[in-house]
Amino acid sequence: MIPMSKEAFSLAQNYITEKAGEMAAFSDYLAAHPELSEEEYETSRMMADKLREAGFAVEYPYLGLPTAFIGKKTSPDGESAAGRPVVAVMVEYDALPEIGHACGHNLHGTMALYAGMAVGEAMGDLVGELRVVGTPAEETDGAKIRMADEGVFDDVDFAVMFHSFAGESFADYRSLGIDGLDFTFTGQTSHSAASPWRGRSAQSGMLLFIDALNMLRIHMHDYCRLAAYITEVKGAVNIIPDRAVCRVEARAPEQSIQRELTAAVLECARGAAIATRTEVSWKNFEGSFAPMLPNLTAEKLAEETMAEYGVICTKGHPATGSTDVGNVSYRCPAIQPEFAITPRSLDLHTREFAAATTAEEGHEALVKGARVIADICLKVFTDDDLRKKIKAEFEAAKTSKQAYENGAGPG
Repeated sequence: MIPMSKEAFSLAQNYITEKAGEMAAFSDYLAAHPELSEEEYETSRMMADKLREAGFAVEYPYLGLPTAFIGKKTSPDGESAAGRPVVAVMVEYDALPEIGHACGHNLHGTMALYAGMAVGEAMGDLVGELRVVGTPAEETDGAKIRMADEGVFDDVDFAVMFHSFAGESFADYRSLGIDGLDFTFTGQTSHSAASPWRGRSAQSGMLLFIDALNMLRIHMHDYCRLAAYITEVKGAVNIIPDRAVCRVEARAPEQSIQRELTAAVLECARGAAIATRTEVSWKNFEGSFAPMLPNLTAEKLAEETMAEYGVICTKGHPATGSTDVGNVSYRCPAIQPEFAITPRSLDLHTREFAAATTAEEGHEALVKGARVIADICLKVFTDDDLRKKIKAEFEAAKTSKQAYENGAGPG
């Protein structure tokens, strides 16, 4: 174990103190100029520029993704990070349609960015490599999925980000896996009064499919979720519809259950098509997110560090939403604690939550969260035993679970 350098800690924390006003202004600017998934051009450019100004070696765009980036800063004892600690801070920054940064990506993206730059200030007193990874499109395709598939995190000892939350903070975040599918039913048009027997209603196929999904819900495992909505019906009141499209999201807390649930959804679609003498096809409309692979050692580290800053975590939270950090968690130890930006009980993906990110309470949480993330990273860099324990738990958990098949969508 290398004791945490007081100098390293002071450099990181002083940086955050000096940049507190700038952090709030930057987060608020992102809130006022939200950019949708895969369209985060200005946001990603500004973030990449800030990393360059802070002395990071920046690749932007990254992996052929126009709004992704990676910034690296290595300790001065050599160019290569081989055999030395590698810590990654993940940055999110995409917004939602109509309601902007109602998931708080402006705030916790800024939090992660400045936490990474704060640790970067201390790299002269550390051994290893720090990576700040810009990960766009979390709300849709999830750039972290591709990054995980292409090995970006394979040599990382620890990856972290915090996510904005309301009312409470907790380190033991559990996520649901998700398959997002568009189903297209195809039939045959005909006059609905003169010759209905010659028609095949795609609308009927789709409605029967949705009814079947409602029946499937009775038999789902705990914490599974199904959501569906109609996106298109082609026809008229006197024309039997020959095309109908609906969008479905199937979520589950474990990989094996996710595969089982998605397979059942596909059976419902096939059955509805057979019953209505239509045809059905499907395709993914977004990347398939994996459920989080927990790391209790890393979660304990986050919880204890938050407590040092006066943030007391609640415990025992079931899996709820989905995140592409789940895919990262099968490649390296990764955590995504939920960090309260307001004591009020607000729902994410609401205008009220978006407003909280630019309030004074949101600014205070932004600075405090950056301090906590920086402190966690410094502890991982400097505590060999802690780092080995985190990595050993990761390897054991990955082995005990069914291996995640990267890139394998529903069949």
